[in-house]
Amino acid sequence: MFARLPEAGGSAVDIVIDGAPAIARSGDTVAAALLVTGRLAFRTTSIAAAPRGPLCLMGVCYDCLVTIDGVPNRQACMVVVAPGMRVDTQRGARSLDADGSASAHAGGRR
Repeated sequence: MFARLPEAGGSAVDIVIDGAPAIARSGDTVAAALLVTGRLAFRTTSIAAAPRGPLCLMGVCYDCLVTIDGVPNRQACMVVVAPGMRVDTQRGARSLDADGSASAHAGGRR
């Protein structure tokens, strides 16, 4: 459904998505990198586990929340990829860690 235009420029940027290596292009947002790798659902809702993906792609809807470099609930459409970045899709509700801080389940992991 989403494809990169053939004339799109930018140098390759190595990132990791849900534990697997992926290649984005410099200037891509995390949302663009996820979409071109075929990921349409970036998270699931906490109650019904309904899939959610980017809707507005401009930071208004918050449906593109992912965990980036261990920090949950980041808006994928507002963050530009960086070399070595680790992105995890979020699954379900946030949980409380032993110290009482909130974290999100990422890719089925904590």
